[in-house]
Amino acid sequence: MAPPPPPPATLAAVLLLLVSVSHPPASASSSPFDAALAALQGWIGYAFRSPDLLRRAMTHASYSRENGRALAVLGLAAAESAAALRALAADRDAPASAVSRAARDAAGEPACAAAGARAGIPGVVRVAGSTKASAPPVVCGALRALLGAVAVDNGTADAAAEVFWRLHVVTTATAAAAAM
Repeated sequence: MAPPPPPPATLAAVLLLLVSVSHPPASASSSPFDAALAALQGWIGYAFRSPDLLRRAMTHASYSRENGRALAVLGLAAAESAAALRALAADRDAPASAVSRAARDAAGEPACAAAGARAGIPGVVRVAGSTKASAPPVVCGALRALLGAVAVDNGTADAAAEVFWRLHVVTTATAAAAAM
């Protein structure tokens, strides 16, 4: 004699288990890259509404045609604008050369690469095998792309400036502590 069929509730539970195992929820991290992106969002203090922007920002041109180069243009402009605004807010009579220097120093490659390294970008950015993820131009480009992605995601450069200063201040404080 055959065993009795399982109760409908048991059958439904088994089917639900099979479906959930074969199709994990969308919020589950499906790769180390996704986990790194989630950690980066926590570190920078900004949660993306459109995570695809962050994925693109953390993709170097050597890795894919879909990369963060265009976002980096916007990110550089946002960083320079934030630095110029801060310089003028501190001294409304500052000469143009001082404002320009403040923007260049804060958003330039050395400061940008240091902030990006501190944020862990070398461990997140996707690059081709022949490209060094920790190279200052790569790290700086990815940080600028990140800032551009924040601006696009939020619809304003103000959010990008907040992230920029958060990372810049952390980097500046770390550098000052190391110099002591």
